Amino acid sequence: MEPELPVGSMVFVRQVEPTDIAVGDNATFYRSDGAVVTHQVYEVDPVAQTIGTQGIANKNADGTIMHDAEQTPFSRVIGVVSFCVPYLGFVNAYCTTMPGLLVVVAVLVLLVAASIVLDRMVPDEPADKHARAHARGRRP
Repeated sequence: MEPELPVGSMVFVRQVEPTDIAVGDNATFYRSDGAVVTHQVYEVDPVAQTIGTQGIANKNADGTIMHDAEQTPFSRVIGVVSFCVPYLGFVNAYCTTMPGLLVVVAVLVLLVAASIVLDRMVPDEPADKHARAHARGRRP
């Protein structure tokens, strides 16, 4: 879907009734092989209850956009794109692998450890000093 949706983007989709999808919308749906894809809609057929889609980066030899080989039934439509965050999809894909999960856990452990160390390094103010300052109406 480049250039509109850059490769590696995380796409956020809102559910809609398939009959509310318009030509030009970017629809997310399940392909017949089960893969989830987002393509531009070029046709909505409410009688056959299908949408025709095209990947705008998929070009024919003459440079025209190639339509997908099969129509998508309404039952496989997930929704339309609300917005996307470039490159966040790459981060998500990495974090769902074992090395990525280990990195996330390691970072969380380091943050907790740093919090504990910093908490022990900074001396606490005596409670009575704080109470006396408030009693006089000013800050310590």
